[in-house]
Amino acid sequence: MTNDWQQTACILCECNCGIVVQLDGRTLAKIRGDKKHPASKGYTCNKALRLDHYQNNRNRLTSPMRRRPDGGYEEIDWDTAIAEIAAGFTHIRDTYGGDKILYYGGGGQGNHLGGAYSGAFLKAIGARYRSNALAQEKTGEAWVDAHFYGGHTRGEFEHAEVSVFVGKNPWMSQSFPRARTVLNDIAKNPRRSMIVIDPVLTDTAKMADLHLRVRPGTDVWCLAAMAAVLVQEDLCNEEFLASHVSGADVVREVLRDIDIDDYAHRCGVDPELIRAATRRIAGADSVAVFEDLGIQQAPNSTVCSYLNKLLWILTGSFAKRGGQHLHSSFGPLLRHSTDVGRTPVTGAPVLGGLVPSNVVPQEILSDHPDRFRALIVESSNPAHSLADSGACRVAFESLELMVVIDVAMTETARLAHYVLPAASQFEKPEATFFNFEFPRNTFHLRHPLLDPLPGTLSEPEIWARLVRALGVVDDAELRPLRAAAEAGLDAYAVAFMQAVSANPMFGKVLPYVLYETLGPTLPDGLAGAAALWGLAQNVAQAYPDAIRRAGHRDGNALFEAILTNRSGVTFTLHEYADDFALIRHADRKIHLDTMPELLEEIRRLPDVPTQYTTAEFPIVLSAGERRPFTANDILRDPSWRKRDVEGALRVSVEDAQELGLVDGAQARITTPAGGAMATVEISETMLPGHASLPNGYGLDFTDEAGAVRIPGVAPNSLTSTQWRDEYAGTPWHKHVPARIESIH
Repeated sequence: MTNDWQQTACILCECNCGIVVQLDGRTLAKIRGDKKHPASKGYTCNKALRLDHYQNNRNRLTSPMRRRPDGGYEEIDWDTAIAEIAAGFTHIRDTYGGDKILYYGGGGQGNHLGGAYSGAFLKAIGARYRSNALAQEKTGEAWVDAHFYGGHTRGEFEHAEVSVFVGKNPWMSQSFPRARTVLNDIAKNPRRSMIVIDPVLTDTAKMADLHLRVRPGTDVWCLAAMAAVLVQEDLCNEEFLASHVSGADVVREVLRDIDIDDYAHRCGVDPELIRAATRRIAGADSVAVFEDLGIQQAPNSTVCSYLNKLLWILTGSFAKRGGQHLHSSFGPLLRHSTDVGRTPVTGAPVLGGLVPSNVVPQEILSDHPDRFRALIVESSNPAHSLADSGACRVAFESLELMVVIDVAMTETARLAHYVLPAASQFEKPEATFFNFEFPRNTFHLRHPLLDPLPGTLSEPEIWARLVRALGVVDDAELRPLRAAAEAGLDAYAVAFMQAVSANPMFGKVLPYVLYETLGPTLPDGLAGAAALWGLAQNVAQAYPDAIRRAGHRDGNALFEAILTNRSGVTFTLHEYADDFALIRHADRKIHLDTMPELLEEIRRLPDVPTQYTTAEFPIVLSAGERRPFTANDILRDPSWRKRDVEGALRVSVEDAQELGLVDGAQARITTPAGGAMATVEISETMLPGHASLPNGYGLDFTDEAGAVRIPGVAPNSLTSTQWRDEYAGTPWHKHVPARIESIH
């Protein structure tokens, strides 16, 4: 085992905390936090210590696979795979049109860099439609953000006087730097407060000063009541509203009519507790708010996003230390646009440029002439992660062409015509574009720790080979840029701008051009980082003062700093007043009155059902709870779990008594979409009528003896594509009507 500690990052949640690793051959033998990382500063949770279970998964693929007519798979060489796949997509484009090709993915929690190259192939082939995991969570919030101020906000919880978590358990799901350290600091400081809105007594809720324990799916009435308290008790920050907000009077008119006591009754929270929490928010110097999947995958999710943002907008907690902030972005994950596109078959809303995941099967299983006929999946497992996985399997099997790029033979890969084996996240340069912090925002290019496993390729190389196979760029056209790259970044920048202006195809396949010309000149096997040069130029143009404050002269200097600082860099350093400049409206104000349809939804709340359970399905199931030993699908090896090995079905004490459930025994859970057997865990954290299953289970795995194991329940065997938000199409994974029966 080498004694050298090498810098990299955890890839199991959006924080991507910096870690250092000691290798023993190809094993990640020792792992600890990287104290030099500018965001995480040595912090990490227990999950990072299990990363070797990802790197050395026995289910790793080491050869391209092609499906045989009998449904089995055969190994083929890379040249054959690339040629046949390129020909297949060319046939789809020429026969039906490139817009009949859907792309799903773009990276998991830490491998966004490979996905940056997909656009070159997709544009060259004429593909228009994309989807990924964000379309199951964040598109409704992003649409509200686009209307309000045109970008994404993040709370500065490290310094907030009051932190509010709505459907969010950061003790378990992290999502902002050093989450547990920050939560402990809040809990220990008598001058600070934590408010949690959640039906579950989560780890974070146990630390909270005020826990508004709403009934499942009723967050919208709680949030509306809180916003109404601000208006009806004259707690709004009038100076802030007058200077920085337009349309506030229209919103206040709607909120004045709300019966706060009635809404408190609907959500199951004492009205005085709602008033106390709201007054604490209004009286604070700074407030930071975080909404997450607990409301984003439940009824009225887009309306909830609208309402919870009012808590900090009406109180003016913006552009100040400890408040809510807009932030710089290194690479956009979705478009913050007010435009609403439509899918070709069902006419479902396309927000942020993403097709709602819930309609994907319907967009395929149709005789509509514009249905999707081909699918590319990159570093994602939609056959397992999308609602109604059974319908997804049927849809994917009907496609004329399906290609999966992944490190393992996933549930989705086993439905594909071709499977291309990718190098792991520790065998190639990688990065995340989850860069959301303010005033300091950071970016971390991870250098490869290991050579790619023989037979695998990095995603940038896979996409480059596919673009080459299309023949859309003559190699001779790239030679001047290759020569300029050898002369240095300044010479390359001049030559690049000239080449893109002169050759329209270069503009379509920019990542490919960068990889083929700048990539070979980069050191330490970092050819895959070439696309970051273009993004660094964009960052320098968008935030010139902020990158200079962070110590970078221009885009080239920023790119060089990214290449050489193995623990990551601060790429922008903002001042608090910059928040207003980051608002995209011409008047630099927050606009509250540009979504009349959501204001009408708030007016209609007295007539909206507070529950969707029935006598047949009386329990609300939350499918996909995060727990200490859950992670996304990339950790397929169940041996990393030290407890909750089977992913227990958590039920309340009251439901266990009524249904005759026994802790540790088996029960059957049934929903309109399907049924499964699960191990019962009786827990005081659950309200009566509420149960939960964890995420990351139900994945098959071949153990050392060669036996195939499938521990736990695949939660989306129980969810439905029909239960989704009206505006964003996001699924109701956290609100599935269910029935639980004891097995004797």
